[in-house]
Amino acid sequence: MVNSSPIPVNAGKINLASFGVGTTSHLAGELFKAMAGITLVHVPYRGDALALTDAISGQVQATISTVAASLEYVRTGRLRALGVTTAARWEALPDVPTIGETVPGYEASIWNGVAAPRGTPQEIIEKLNREINTGLSDPKVKGRINGLGNVPLPLSSADFGRLLIDDMKKWANIIRAANIKPE
Repeated sequence: MVNSSPIPVNAGKINLASFGVGTTSHLAGELFKAMAGITLVHVPYRGDALALTDAISGQVQATISTVAASLEYVRTGRLRALGVTTAARWEALPDVPTIGETVPGYEASIWNGVAAPRGTPQEIIEKLNREINTGLSDPKVKGRINGLGNVPLPLSSADFGRLLIDDMKKWANIIRAANIKPE
């Protein structure tokens, strides 16, 4: 979460920009609101760049953005990082706390995974998993991933399946609680 100014545009209201209704940015904000027990006004944009532009100009007080999109603005002082949504602090911003340090249990991560069609032989799944995890452990690959503000997460195929199911349940609950509808 980043902000541009300590001065609210509308006294008594804090506008939290996202990069669109139903996006990870929006859901992370709804999770924060629910867990912190606070009210924020959701302001959806059509993309991260537009949300960041209005955060920098002070049109909104805060946004939840991707590291890739916001890191340079934070490094140059145009935005102030308030917290990271991941469970652990980021290597790129080691002095920025996790939101979970203030709101215990908060965690909202974006991840990418590799899937294979149903019925793929288990030995093929295991070989793909082993090779992908080997690649994620390579210092050059790991450095490149970290440089983009991400963290490699080598998992077994079973652990990845559990992550997928757990995240679907978590976000389905947030979507229902916030009454988010497709647009």
